[in-house]
This record gives sequence, structure tokens and C-alpha cells, in this order.
Amino acid sequence: MKYACMNRSFGKWNAAWFSFSVGAKCLTMRSIRLLPTAREGAVLILALVLGGILGSPGRSLAADERVVDIGTRLELMIDDYLIAKTSGQVRHVLHHPVAREVVMRHDMPWEGSGCGYHSIFRDGDRYRMYYKAWQLTVADGRVEQPHPLFACYAESRDGVHWEKPSLGLVDFQGSKDNNIFLAPGKLGDVVVDPGHVAVFKDLNPNCPAESRYKAVVRCENPRGLLAYGSPDGIRFHPLSTKPVVTGSLFDSQNLAFWDPHRRQYRMYYRDFRDGRRDIRTCTSDDFLHWSTAEWLEYPGAANEHLYTNQIKPYERAPHLLIGFPTRYVERGWSRSMRQLPELAHREARAAASGRYGWALTEGLLMSSRDGRVFHRWAEAFLRPGPQRNGSWAYGDHYLAWHAVQTPAAEAGADPELSLYATEGYWTGTSDRLRRYTLRLDGFASFEATMRGGEITTVPVRFSGNRLVLNFSTSAAGSIRVELQDASGRPLDGYTLNDCPPIFGDQVERVVAWKSGADVGQLAGQPIRLRLVLKDANLYALRFRAHAESQPQPAGS
Repeated sequence: MKYACMNRSFGKWNAAWFSFSVGAKCLTMRSIRLLPTAREGAVLILALVLGGILGSPGRSLAADERVVDIGTRLELMIDDYLIAKTSGQVRHVLHHPVAREVVMRHDMPWEGSGCGYHSIFRDGDRYRMYYKAWQLTVADGRVEQPHPLFACYAESRDGVHWEKPSLGLVDFQGSKDNNIFLAPGKLGDVVVDPGHVAVFKDLNPNCPAESRYKAVVRCENPRGLLAYGSPDGIRFHPLSTKPVVTGSLFDSQNLAFWDPHRRQYRMYYRDFRDGRRDIRTCTSDDFLHWSTAEWLEYPGAANEHLYTNQIKPYERAPHLLIGFPTRYVERGWSRSMRQLPELAHREARAAASGRYGWALTEGLLMSSRDGRVFHRWAEAFLRPGPQRNGSWAYGDHYLAWHAVQTPAAEAGADPELSLYATEGYWTGTSDRLRRYTLRLDGFASFEATMRGGEITTVPVRFSGNRLVLNFSTSAAGSIRVELQDASGRPLDGYTLNDCPPIFGDQVERVVAWKSGADVGQLAGQPIRLRLVLKDANLYALRFRAHAESQPQPAGS
């Protein structure tokens, strides 16, 4: 017998056909897009009850049910990929970065109010930053640019205090005493535009030393992207004399990186899809020859303008690609629009082009496990925030590429993530870069109230001999963990009653039962995790070997 029922995927509900045999108590599922009638739903529930399936802890693993081999990798609760079901007072929640200090003001003569497209990464004992330097002014209904776009460099030892070193590479108004590393120019007949650059350190083990740092750089005549490389992250040279990718405007931040999990280069850039700003991706084995670009897909998400993408492997879990796309919203003139900051300047920008005055931008969060299909949260990850000069404007709150791990502000605490976002885009003679912080792995979590809730995973296969949680509870809250076989039967010694309540707030806490923490005897076989939460959040989990250490402060 077959009946339509509902199945949760990426936070949305899709229809699914269920086939069952009452005698065998076997349940299988395949997704379609039909909904049951009330009568069919009632018949299905009755049949499941009579067949002993509904609520049965001994349900057999269906032939087509996936078993996810997670090995020792870290699994973030940024999506519901590992979750089979939830119950009680538990929900999947998005978390938001906390505003910290302004770490940089782009106020040098070769910089200006249009600075942005920051790429930031940790490189050994220092952090590197690359960005476009641009000045925008508006007068008499025109946008003016006092100087061309440059690409600049800064560095830091802690991710908080940044310096702009004098590189001595590019002349600006008669002096090379500046931090410009790339300027407009020509490569034969090709015109190089360094203003949309994103730099990365190539982690490909076969990468030659002379191009350990790479970037794709916009060009004209023909329009496309050039491949650039550098041995030191400062002095860049072209790896191609003609564009390696063509077919788009490439007038936003264009980025590429080595994907260590999939062992290929990936590129992401903005294009227009049916009149809407959206994102394309392509891949390469050598950084010079690229596949045909494909559009990203976001199951269940609304069709919205996405300005930048900021996609990169998450350092602690490189099988996950995490992006911070910029949502672009044209709100038009209204009473609320006129109550936003700096109305006179907003009206002057709108006189040059309407959207310059009444378009708004903010940061989103999305993640992918294959590089093309992304789970994108509908709610803003980084809102424009409290109204103040330089805020709630077109170009505001572009998140840098990417999050980096930095030491905790409090001695003895776990390291945290630092993210960076622009403020004051073209509303004056300079703009700013503000730092934000988030707990490690803390993009999203499963959160339960004090009344309690549960989550149960799909069958997983792991390596190692310890289960580790990234979690937080209240003083009265707790988490308990039960390990089950693939059919949902509690395993002796690892039942819920065997697990004392876990409480605290820690990035890595080893779970222990009455008999101890060793789960090595279960390694390699399919198991389920049942987690019971009370006034608690679960951010991530992993299995690991006992000898593996806790996360170390950045730069250690």
C-alpha cells in the first residue's frame, strides 16, 4: 500500500510516498510533490498503528535509508542533514554575530568611501587582508570617482589590530609609500581592473611555490577573469594572458579557492538570472581551464537579489561550504525610508540613480555539501543594526570573505570566530570595517526550552572512540545522549538512563555514560544518536580519537 505523507528537508516540508507492509513492519520513502487527502492520512496512521510501526523503537532500517559516514569530521548544526526527527520543545535557530570594535578605517588618500570586498584569512602566525580601495562622491546628480580602483593589503597578529604596511610597489600621486599591491594597467591589449579581487592561499599540495597565493582578477577587452599568482601574498603576477572565464559582467567580488574535500578549484561569481542578481559556480583542476558555469540552487528559499556570495570551506569542517551572501533589497521611497540616516545624502545619491538612495543591503547565511545546492536561511544573519550615520545604506554590511578563528577576549575561554563587515559605504570620504564575533561553529543550533525536546539522527558510521559536543546550557538545563542501533533500539550501556546530565558551555565536551566515555566498540557500524535537551543549544558534534586535543588559540 502507498500513501502520501510529509517529509522535512532543509527546514521545508515536501511530500513523500510511503510504502509499508504491515506484516514485515517495513517502511520506505521516496519524495514526490503530492499531498494526502484527510481520508488517506487517517488510513495511513491507522495502518501504521495496526502494523506496530508508529512509535515502535524497533523499526528496521529500510533498504533505501541512508547511512552517513561521518568518520571523525565535525558536523555543524547549520542544516538538518543529519537529523531524522525532532520532538518536543526544540527548534532549529539561526544565531547572529555580536558587534565588536572598528578594526580599520579606510581613510588614506588612495582609499575612500567605496572600499570593500575584503578577503581575510589566517596564514601561520598572522592574518592577511586584501581589499579594493575606491573613493565615491556624488554631486549634481552625478557619481564621481576621484581616483581609480586599487587593490590593497593589510595584516594583523591577532585579527583585531591591523596595520597597512608600506609595500613600495605602486605609485600614487608621485609616491610608492602606500599599501597598494595591484593597480589598473594593461596586459597586452587586455585592460586589468583590480577592484573586484579576492585573494586566497592555495592549499593544493601540488601547487608550485611561485603561485602559493592566488586570485582571479577582472579584465576588459575581452571582459572576463584573469588568473594571478604570488609566492609571498604581496607580489602578484599573471598566470594567464587571456581570461580564463568569460560570459558575465564580473562587476562584483569574484572569488575562487582550492576545495580540499573535493580536491578541485571552485569559483563563484555574481551574474544576472532572469533579471535577478544570482550566483554561478564552476570548477577546475588546474586554475586555468574551467568548467561551464552553473547556477546555484536554494531549495525552499525565495528568489532574492544576491550581490556577493563569500563562499569558502569552513576551516574546522572543510566538507562544508559556508557563504555569507549579501541580500540586496530595493525598498523604494516611503515614510520609513525617509526616516533612515542621512536623508540629504540619500536624496543626493538617489538623484544620480534611484537605487543608490533606497536600496538596502544585509548579510545572509547559507551552506552546502556539494558546492552547488545551498541551504539558505531566510532571516538575516547580519542585520543593518541600530540606525546611525553610515548605516542602512546601499553597500552597507558586506561581510568579508571569510570567518577566521581568533583568540577569546576572556582569558581561559575557548577561541571564537571573527567576522568583518563594512560600514559607511560611500556616505563620506572614508568607510570602516567592523569586527563581529561568534562562538566556534555557532552559526546555528538546535535549541530546546526548559520543557525539553529531542533530536534523533539518521544512522551514522563513525571512527574514533569519543563523542564530543559543542553545546551550551543554562545552570538548570542539560543535555543527555543515547546511542541506538540503526533500527532505533537503545544500546546497552549507552541508554538515556546511563548518561548523567551534561551542563555547561564548551566548544568540545566529551560525552560520558556511567560506564565511561569509550565508544570505540561501536566504530564502523551504523548507529543513531538521540539527544534530549532542556534549556540548551547543540551547535556541533563529532567523534574523535581520545588522544586528539582541544581547539587551540589562533596562531598557536
